[in-house]
Amino acid sequence: MAKAVKKQALGRGLSALLNDSVSDINSIQDKNAATIVGSIIEINMDLVDVNPYQPRTYFNEETLRELASSIKELGVIQPITVRKLDDNRFQLVSGERRFRASKLIGLTRIPAYVRLANDQEMLEMALVENIQRQDLDPIEVALSYQRLIEEIKLTQEELSNRVGKNRSTVTNYLRLLKLDPIIQTGMRDGFLSMGHGRALINVENLDEQLDIYEKIIRNKLSVRQTEQLVKNLRQDNSAIETPNSVEKEELPKYIRKGAKDMSEYFGHKVDVKLTGNNKGRINIPFHSEEDFNRIKKLLQ
Repeated sequence: MAKAVKKQALGRGLSALLNDSVSDINSIQDKNAATIVGSIIEINMDLVDVNPYQPRTYFNEETLRELASSIKELGVIQPITVRKLDDNRFQLVSGERRFRASKLIGLTRIPAYVRLANDQEMLEMALVENIQRQDLDPIEVALSYQRLIEEIKLTQEELSNRVGKNRSTVTNYLRLLKLDPIIQTGMRDGFLSMGHGRALINVENLDEQLDIYEKIIRNKLSVRQTEQLVKNLRQDNSAIETPNSVEKEELPKYIRKGAKDMSEYFGHKVDVKLTGNNKGRINIPFHSEEDFNRIKKLLQ
């Protein structure tokens, strides 16, 4: 069966333009730029550089192999988008999964839309393209929003217009970045939802945030139950049972710092208890067989 990517083969006119003239096209004002920009062009994959502004840094190997299998059978159905660089090279704007999967099966050419943009426009294009994806976790979205605000110098109002979201939605995502890094990791790993995260934002004390986070995981609390737990805490009720809350011994500075470092490393709140004479116990919680194996691997 003929591959879809082969069905998109170029006519001699566009191929000649690409090979003979594209190296002279660096802005939309250049001659023949309109012919290149917006057209689907097959380009040599060796001429494509990965986008250094790509917000997504993790690509699941299993899903990449599945995509590679699909491309091997059907071809690259949706072209990647690239930016024209000097010396007849290109830089990815979007479609890095398709690009990586195509490389896995040894493709040498790939269909692409060509765009012309400066570096700031390139970053904005990559971030906005990335935000539109449906499989991003809430922290990935929040980090992309933050980069658009800080690096492109957008206001939240301008950002909401660019990404097509209500300003309140943008604000809710950005607030997630105030959560403890351990909780942010839990959201990225799928242990809790954005609804849980939004409830936890209302807890200012990071230790209390982590206490509730552990309760959410251990007891599989719903968003509504989490909101009630936070409400009870804020009303100064005793809904959260903090061990040794009355006679809690102040831990030495080196233990407090070490426990924080270990908590960030393992992605869970590590509990350290002194038993006397500089002796003690370190407790590392886990929440599933997969989580246990992940921690075990970190210890090896």
